[in-house]
Amino acid sequence: MALNDPTPTGAEWWRHAVTYQVYVRSFADSDGDGVGDLPGITSRLPYLRDLGVDALWITPFYTSPQHDHGYDVADYCDVDPLFGTLADADTLVATAHDLGLKVIVDLVPNHSSNEHAWFQAALAAGPGSPERARYIFRDSPADRPGEPPNNWLSVFGGPAWTQVPDGQWYLHLFDSTQPDFDWRNPEVGEMFVDVLRFWLDRGVDGFRVDVAHGMVKEDGLRDQVVGEGEELGSGAPINEEHSMVERTLRDEPMWDQPEVHDVYRRWRTVLDEYDGDRMMVAEAWTQTPESMARFVRPDEMHQSFNFAWLLAPWSAKAFADVITGTLEAIAPVGASPTWVLSNHDVVRHTTRYGGGERGLARARAATMAMLALPGSSYLYQGEELGLEQVDVEPEFRQDPSWFRTGEVGRDGCRVPVPWSGDAPPYGFGPGTEQPWLPQPLDWTAMHVEAQAADPDSTLAFYRSALAARRTFATTGSDDVEILDSGSPEVLLFRRGPVTVAVNCGSEPVALPPGELLLASGPVVADLPPDTAAWLAG
Repeated sequence: MALNDPTPTGAEWWRHAVTYQVYVRSFADSDGDGVGDLPGITSRLPYLRDLGVDALWITPFYTSPQHDHGYDVADYCDVDPLFGTLADADTLVATAHDLGLKVIVDLVPNHSSNEHAWFQAALAAGPGSPERARYIFRDSPADRPGEPPNNWLSVFGGPAWTQVPDGQWYLHLFDSTQPDFDWRNPEVGEMFVDVLRFWLDRGVDGFRVDVAHGMVKEDGLRDQVVGEGEELGSGAPINEEHSMVERTLRDEPMWDQPEVHDVYRRWRTVLDEYDGDRMMVAEAWTQTPESMARFVRPDEMHQSFNFAWLLAPWSAKAFADVITGTLEAIAPVGASPTWVLSNHDVVRHTTRYGGGERGLARARAATMAMLALPGSSYLYQGEELGLEQVDVEPEFRQDPSWFRTGEVGRDGCRVPVPWSGDAPPYGFGPGTEQPWLPQPLDWTAMHVEAQAADPDSTLAFYRSALAARRTFATTGSDDVEILDSGSPEVLLFRRGPVTVAVNCGSEPVALPPGELLLASGPVVADLPPDTAAWLAG
C-alpha cells in the first residue's frame, strides 16, 4: 500500500482484531532480574502468534522512575534501562511484524513523571514562568490561604494537589509523582505530536491512550459539586469491584471536557499521514455509552474501550443490555465496538465471577460470548491460563494506590505469568528467585507448558475459540440479533452464521437448533449452567 492510499472502510485490520495486552513488567524476563522486559516479550512472540491473536498492546516501557510502574513517564522517546533499549524496541516491532502481529504502544498524555525535564524546569523557574505554564500550577484561594486551589481528590486517594516550597500547588489527578499537563498550553500539544511521530516512524501500528477522558480540565478549575448521597471524588475506577460498578451521573469538572476532542482530531490527522492503518484506542471511563461514542467519531479515535462489558454482572439480561446499548451508541458514528473483560487495573474476571471452578467456567463462557461479537476483543495476559487474582501479601505490594489509601490496589492482577517448571519463577526468567511480585506456590498446573499438553485446558480452549472466531469474524455479518431464549437466565444471540447461547442460570437448558461448533465446557445433550456454546445454522 502506498503512503496515504486509504484502506476501504470496514477492511482496516483493527476493526476485527483480537489484541493481547502485555503488562511489560510481568510477561517475560530475559535477564533474570525478576522484571519483565522488551527482549523477554520478543522471545515469547511465537506464543502469541500460536495463541491466535492479531496484535499486542504493550504497557509503558519509557524512561521512568517507576513510581507507578511506567505510567509516570520521564522521557517519552526512550526506553527505560529496566526494560531494554530503543534497539530492543525496534527488534520487537520488526519481529512481531514478521510473525504477522501488530504492535500497539501505550501513550500517557494526561501527566508526566515529576522527574520529567519539563517539570524539573517548572520547579526551578518559579510562579508565572513559561515553564510552569506547561503544568497546572495554582495559588491558594484568596479566601482560603494555605489551602489547595479546589476540592478535587486524587484517584489514588487524598487531595489532587501538592504544594511546593514557594507556596504554589500543582495538580495531580493520580499520584503526587505524576503532575498533570496543562493541555490548554499549545506547547504540550506540540510535544505530543512529536512523540506520536517518533513512534510511528519506528513502525508501531497504534496507540492505547491512557486516561483519554482526562487531559483537558474545565476552565477555571472550580470545585466539584457534590449532591446528596454522593461522595467527593474523581469517579475514575482503580481496582476493587465496588469502586467500579454503578457510577452515578455527577459533576466531574476534571474529566471528559469538550476540548479534549480537539486533541484527538489533531492526532488523527497525524496518523492518517502514515500507511498501514495506524490506529488509536481510548481508555476513556465515561459516564454513558453516548459519551463513549463521542471519542470514536470518524475524525477522532478509531476505538474506545467498552468497559460496560467488563462491569456487567453475571447475568443474561446485563449482557444483553450491554450488547444492545453498545451497538446502538456507536452506530451513528460508524465505529467499531470493543469488548474487554480484564486488564491491569481491575480484578481478573475469573475471580470477579466467583473464583474456583465456577468462576473459571463463567470466565470461559463470558469470553466465548465476547469473541463472537462484532468488533475487537482485548485479552489480558494470563487470562488464557485461567489465572485468578492473587492475594499479594502487604509486605510485597507495590501499587501507589495501596500506599496512599491502604486499599489492596492492583498488584493482584499483575503477578508475573507462569511459563513452565515446578516452582517460582515458573520460567518467567532465567533466575531462580521470586519475581518482582511473588507468584503463588500452587501454579504448577497453571503454567503454559502444563496447559499446552492438556487438550481440556483453558489455554487449549482459548486457542480453539480464537481459531474458530477467525472463520466468521471478518466474513460474517456485523449485525447482532438478540433472540428469545425462553428463559431470563439464558443469553441467546445470532451474528451471521453463528448462534451463541450462554446459560447464566443454575439449571441445564436445551441447546438451540444447529451444529455445535464449540463450547466453553462439556456439553452432552443440554447446555449446563455457566457454559456458552457456538452453533452453526
